[in-house]
Amino acid sequence: MYTSIKPGKPWLDTNGKRIQAHGFSVFYNRADKLYYWYGENKEYTKPFGTVWHWGVRCYTSKDLYNWEDRGLIIPPEPDDLSSPLHPTYCMDRPHIIYCKKTGKYVAWLKIMAGATSQFMSVLQADRFPGPYRFVHKMYKPLKMDTGDFDLYADPETGKGYFIFDRPHFEVVTATLTEDYTGVTREYSAHYQNLRIPYTREAPTHFTRNGRHYLFTSGTTGYWPNPSQAAVFDDFHGVYKDLGDPHIGDKTGTSFSSQITCVLKIPDREQYIACADRWKPGAFNTWMAGQYRKMVVNAMKEGGRAYNMMKPDYSEKEAATLPEKKRRHFDNTCISDYVWLPIEWQGEKPVIRWRDEWRIEEL
Repeated sequence: MYTSIKPGKPWLDTNGKRIQAHGFSVFYNRADKLYYWYGENKEYTKPFGTVWHWGVRCYTSKDLYNWEDRGLIIPPEPDDLSSPLHPTYCMDRPHIIYCKKTGKYVAWLKIMAGATSQFMSVLQADRFPGPYRFVHKMYKPLKMDTGDFDLYADPETGKGYFIFDRPHFEVVTATLTEDYTGVTREYSAHYQNLRIPYTREAPTHFTRNGRHYLFTSGTTGYWPNPSQAAVFDDFHGVYKDLGDPHIGDKTGTSFSSQITCVLKIPDREQYIACADRWKPGAFNTWMAGQYRKMVVNAMKEGGRAYNMMKPDYSEKEAATLPEKKRRHFDNTCISDYVWLPIEWQGEKPVIRWRDEWRIEEL
């Protein structure tokens, strides 16, 4: 059994197997007093193979240290190349949100089906464990390509929000429909007029003392880069830049990780930044070191350079599936996790490295 969290070390479930829930979210269910950790199941993903994922896997825990495998809550559809849930398509960063108005659990999945087609699949279920059924198989909110994203439901107003990166172009925040299965025409654009690697992705939202915070990363594929924090009061207002939250990170790589969710400990003013380390050990190689120098130097150039890439113009295109298997090169099945507590310097959230830590000691 675990009695502490060791960031970046292999994390095994109660059966002694690697936890396979990447690009993940964690939430606390007060009804059963359990934490639920769910994400991309990479157990069959191999370098140069055709399997990107094997559904959405879920684990539960009472203490945040020891996690029990609860199996697949959204299974893959390996026999149907016309399904966005076929394992060869890039299903990323599942997020599940509860809609009080309908009593449904609504799951949004990012799907990259080819070089030019990125869209969302939206499903819903009566219970968190499922079964989930499609509402939209191939959905382009606002007729835009969609990258990494996050969802938020305001507990007071019931309004929902969908925050996503329009790949390599900008971050868009859209108001959800009342049933959380789509977006309205109300939206705003942020982090505009940037170029790679400055363009933002992996938006991760959380709240504190009535204010809204957003972590984002730069755009360098699976190679990590400096994170950025922002604070705002209006989802469609101004997002104030707070800089890199990772204090003492001399590598400029967010401690070699990418934040995917922020977990608030119930009944405590304690927040945990939860991240994926997609390339464990990669920065010990000469080639990775050269790449890291290139990324760090590019990120240090400063200024708001105009993005020379065109927006997706996907209002002219429908979401499509190639209906053929694709080979994938990254070995994401060995990815590790970096969980670190969030501290505060005024309004700014800061994250410091710890080799090992316990929630009870914070």
